[in-house]
Amino acid sequence: MTSIITARVSKEDKEKFELFCQSVGLTASAAINMFIKATIREGEIPFKIRTDPFYSKANQELLRKSIKEMEETGGTVHEIDLDK
Repeated sequence: MTSIITARVSKEDKEKFELFCQSVGLTASAAINMFIKATIREGEIPFKIRTDPFYSKANQELLRKSIKEMEETGGTVHEIDLDK
């Protein structure tokens, strides 16, 4: 007996995923089933999931501090010589 899982993804991501699957000889359904079976077998997501360090608390505090300094002092303009 099979069951249906529905997931919402952007049209662009769906098309890119289907093209990738075709390029390696799979259907999107087969690739998703492989992901599900690997997750069940290993008892975890079968790849590393990391947070983006940009959104870390420490980085956000540093950005807020930098913004405050720029607003208070007007900052310094650094020109870049694009000919070098």
